[in-house]
This record gives sequence, structure tokens and C-alpha cells, in this order.
Amino acid sequence: MSPKDAKTKNHDQEDDLTSWEYPLSQLRALQASIRTPNPENPGYIRQKANNKLWVHDRIAKLLDKASFEEVGSISGKPAENGNPREFIPANCVMGWGSIQSRKVFVTADDFSVRGGHADGGIQGKAGYGETLARRARVPIIRLLDGSSGGGSVATYLTMGATYIPSLAGLGQSIDAMAVVPVTSALLGPVVGLAAAKTALGHFSVMVKGLSQLFAAGPPVVRQATFEDLSKEALGGWEIHATNGSVDNVAESEEDAFDQIRRFLSYLPTSIFMLPPIVNMSDRKERREEELLSIIPRRRTRPYDIRRLIELVVDKEGETGKTSFFEIGATWGRNIVTGFARLDGRPIGVLSSNCKSNGGAIDAFGSQKTTRFANLCDHFNLPVLNLVDQPGFAVGSVAEKIATIRHGAAALAALYQASVPIFTIIIRRAFGVAGSAFAEPDDGWGKRVAWPSGDWGSLPLEGGIEAAYKRQLDAAKSLEEREQLMNDLLAKFEDVRSPIKTAHKFGVEEIIDPGIRGQWLAR
Repeated sequence: MSPKDAKTKNHDQEDDLTSWEYPLSQLRALQASIRTPNPENPGYIRQKANNKLWVHDRIAKLLDKASFEEVGSISGKPAENGNPREFIPANCVMGWGSIQSRKVFVTADDFSVRGGHADGGIQGKAGYGETLARRARVPIIRLLDGSSGGGSVATYLTMGATYIPSLAGLGQSIDAMAVVPVTSALLGPVVGLAAAKTALGHFSVMVKGLSQLFAAGPPVVRQATFEDLSKEALGGWEIHATNGSVDNVAESEEDAFDQIRRFLSYLPTSIFMLPPIVNMSDRKERREEELLSIIPRRRTRPYDIRRLIELVVDKEGETGKTSFFEIGATWGRNIVTGFARLDGRPIGVLSSNCKSNGGAIDAFGSQKTTRFANLCDHFNLPVLNLVDQPGFAVGSVAEKIATIRHGAAALAALYQASVPIFTIIIRRAFGVAGSAFAEPDDGWGKRVAWPSGDWGSLPLEGGIEAAYKRQLDAAKSLEEREQLMNDLLAKFEDVRSPIKTAHKFGVEEIIDPGIRGQWLAR
């Protein structure tokens, strides 16, 4: 070594003792290594082979550009030789970021590390993150792609003992739900603890063909029930998007991220804030002639409730795209729920779908109504309640699935809501179910009707059958019975007019359907 080199080396050693640059450079090198995909990593190879995004790519696509600030960036298991490329990171990546300049907190599973097992991460990391978000009062976004909280039983050998299961962070999730919006995107197999997290949230979306949801995976099911099922057959989207375990379905990961962004755009960052108002170019007095004829004059004919909603709510900017964002389209199909804007203000939208069982509400529809009413009430979103409710579903199947019990819960959720419920009776309101929707807050809300309104204790046709059964049964022929029925219907036709009800102040006002927002803007 030359005298010059020796002098330089001594100088560097002195710098090591007086500066923190060297350990900082090691830290930066390790962070860069963790955030750079290793194409030789078997877990990363499997992830790409399954057409799945890597965890850091997901975060980058979800959040505003360069807004992610990681928490716990070097948590994991260091290599014995100190090589950063052999470092095994925790499979929970989390941190702060923003969406449309609004702050959020993200927790993301890294399936390329130990298949997303919790035993491949740092105990309590995700729960700690959700506590941070709750205290900061910002929404939580979970990117779920992993196995159960207990992980592999192989860890028992490493630990030298088994353990009693704990909530493993679910308590923090429950606490967070009380304060901030909590959302989940299912981006792979979601099992056990992660499955419970899916249910413990305000909105969830799974990706077709990419994600599955189950309490336990196929190997455990095979041992317990002797069913030999694939992941998709056990818990694919066609199962859970139709039973209400998840809210929405996405065509791709990017679509799932877009749905989460849209969902959060209607909500406040916490229950302590008001929902965000957007400056819309749409006019609340815009006239929509299509609304004058969208409800058929023949009462038994169906119509497109989603089209009706799109005509009533705001359109977004010059594109003319509807502001309606539907939630739960694939389950409880006799009820339609979602968010929209009126005059730029976020609202919840609730209605029936006459194209599904005539709109009669069943157990799933009741559960969907309850969940949605509670969601809007929790985050202070007023509800636009478009009523076309023929009543509870009837028959043996409806009785077996406890329709009336779930229906009573929906009635209670609407009645107990503290947010304004703006009710427009657009067609039918019959029986107990009709009263739950047509008068959800014991008559203290704002309510009007369209000229197409039709209401009563029973649908008129069925009620006549019951009230005049003797006379109808006494008819000597089918033709005579049909003529008598038509005569009775004609007698009742005049009194069923909603204008007759308005004469007696049984309905507060009948409005022109064509002027959208005419009544709501007042």
C-alpha cells in the first residue's frame, strides 16, 4: 500500500468514527435491495407466473405518484453473511400515501415471501399500522394476498411449542372501523385471518380468476369434510360475490384499485369530518325528459332502475359519465345500493330492482339494506331513497331463510339512522316492507312521490282476490270470474290514484319527475 493509499484509508476510518454516512449508506442499500424485485427469487417468479403484480408495483399503481412513505421498511430477517440480496423482508409492507391528494394508510401482503403467511412477517405489524391510521384519522386500504394468521404449522418446530390463537390484530381492525373508512382488495388466496379482515371493513373487492376467499384452504377442507375442491370452487368470486362476503368484483388488479379510489372519494377521511364536496359542472335543475316515461304505465312491466338513478344524479364534468358508483351489484340483487353526487355533494342511493323477483325484498336484500344504511349513517352521508317496494318475498323459500327476521333488521337500520333520508316514492309501496322504505323515519323525513306512485296494505290485485274471494269463487265459469275481477279492478282504479292520497295529505307532495333535483336541492 502506498503512503497515499494508507493516508486515505486512515482518513476514511476517522470519518467512520465522526460521521453516520456509512451506516446510512448501508440502510439505503438495504432499502433499495428490498424494493427492487429479484428475478431469481422463487416467490417472485411464482407471483409473475400467476399474472399477479408484485407488492411494491401494486402500491405504486394504487397511490398518487411518489407519495408512498413506508413504515417498517427494513423489518425482516437479515442474512447471516450480511448480503442485502439475501435479506428476507417481512411480508407485510405498509405506510402512508395519498389518493387524489387525500392521505391514506396502506397495508399490503407480499405473497412472494412465505406465501403471505403471517409467520413470514413481523408479529403485530399490520395491527400496528391500523392503529396508526385510526389515530391519524385517515382511511385504511388493505391489499390482501396471503394465508392465515397462524401460518404454517412448521413454525411449531422452530418455536418449540404451540400457542393459543389470538385476535392477531383483528381488535385493532374493529377499533379502526369505528373511526375511519376501511377497505380491502383481494388479490390472491385470502385465508383465515385475512378472510376475517375482509369482513371487518366497509368495502371489499375481489378480482375475477385471481383471488379466492375461505376460512381454510383446500388441504384443510379435504381433511375436515372429505371434499376435494380447487381454490376457485371453494371460494372464488362466483361464490362470495353472490353471498355478500365481498361487495364488488373487479376485472383486474388495476380495476380493483380504481374501485377503491372511487369508494373513498365519496367518504370523509374519518367520522370527525364531513364528506368531500366536488365542484360539478352539472346543473341541479337539468331537465331529463326520459324520466317522464321511464316508469311504464302498465304496472306489471319492469324498467331499468340503474338507468333511472343515472338520470337523477350528477354527471361528472364534460364526459357526461354518471357519478353513481354501485356497491354490491352481484348479491342481494332485488336491492340496489351505491354512492353518487347531487349538486356535488356525496349521497347514498338506495332502491329496489323490479327486474329481480319483482323487487320483493328477501333475506339477502334485507342484509344488504342493513349494511348500507349503517354505512351511510356511520359516515354522515344522506340517503336518496327511491321507493318501488312491492313487499317482502313470500313462499316457502322466503320463510326458510328467515326473510322477516332479516327484514326487521333492515327496517330498524333505516328507522334508527340519524342522517337525512330523502324519499321519493317512484312506484310501489306495499305492506310492512313498503312502510319501512316509504316512511323510514316515522314520517319526520322529506318525502314526495311521482305520479306513478301506487301504494296500500296489499297490492291491489292480490288484495281484491283476498277481499272478494267468495264472490270470485262463486263464478260459474273462468270467463265470468275474470269479468268480475276486471269490474272490481275498475272500481278501485280511481281511488288508487296518488293524487287522491295527496288530497288527504297522505303524501306530502307529488312532483314532476323530469326536473331532477327539483325537490332534493331545497
